[in-house]
Amino acid sequence: MSQRRRISPEIQRLVRQRANHLCEYCHTSERWQYVRFTIDHVIPLSQGGSDDPANLALACFHCNRRKAEKLTALDPDSGEEVPLFNPRRDAWGNHFIWSSEGLFVIGLTPTGRASVDALELNRERVINIRAADQMVGRHPPPSDRAKQADRGKGVTSEQGQDISKSS
Repeated sequence: MSQRRRISPEIQRLVRQRANHLCEYCHTSERWQYVRFTIDHVIPLSQGGSDDPANLALACFHCNRRKAEKLTALDPDSGEEVPLFNPRRDAWGNHFIWSSEGLFVIGLTPTGRASVDALELNRERVINIRAADQMVGRHPPPSDRAKQADRGKGVTSEQGQDISKSS
């Protein structure tokens, strides 16, 4: 295992601001938590990653722990190994959407589905945090899309577009 290096306070600030204080995986807000979020190496140091800001992401403790040194996971629909969501390369809204009630992250793509499963983005504790934040108007993040109420099969965006098979 690689030896941990301290990331400078300036780079930590940059990462937090760039992420708008959201875990870049589950989109939980750091602002209302008792514990500061961690700085994740998107590509782990042990796999050639660096401390460069282009390789760093803000991650809650649980997402960081579950991601660990993984770069890939199985898509539960196809069973194929696919890349995990990479916040430095991928746009969150291209891979995920909130359920109609705003509590569950839904994977839209193989990468999104694999990331939801591997990182357990809908674990009970984070759902409870989302519900509490939602009651006071802090969730979901305003820039994130939410699924419209189910009216049949598929996932639709707020604009009514079928996005259930997006990739």
